[in-house]
Amino acid sequence: MILEQKGLSYEYIEQDVFNKSELLLKHNPIYKKVPVLIHGDQDICESLVILQYIDENWPMTGPPVLPVDPYERAIARFWTGYIDDKLLNSFIGILKATTEEAKAEKIADTHAALELLEGASKKCSAGKDFFGGDIIGYFDVTLGSCLAWIKAAERISVAKLLD
Repeated sequence: MILEQKGLSYEYIEQDVFNKSELLLKHNPIYKKVPVLIHGDQDICESLVILQYIDENWPMTGPPVLPVDPYERAIARFWTGYIDDKLLNSFIGILKATTEEAKAEKIADTHAALELLEGASKKCSAGKDFFGGDIIGYFDVTLGSCLAWIKAAERISVAKLLD
């Protein structure tokens, strides 16, 4: 999405996460997972690292991924870290829960995390469409990538996580 927004050309290669290709294993031998950005002979792994790399490598191409203001950039990184740490782990907790009590606890954790995130998003967006204002950025892409996890957690837990 950010490559498109910046107007950068790229080749998208679909990867079966259950049957990992030699290409994936070659370019991400540590974590052995997607996404991987292959830029020339450089491999950049992990979603958040890739977003920052794109922003830093092509700062004058398209809109910035991270806010330009250092404080706003720090806030975007903080809340994106929260998504990556707390929110994703709460979804995974729902998926891995082995008892109804554990599942209920993880659902409650997820609701609390989502409420906190919603409040932060409203405050930081200042009434605009996206976390950082008028354009999709670092936080928005990260939160958007969680939608599949949310749907999976809702399906397995039979609980509504988002309205």
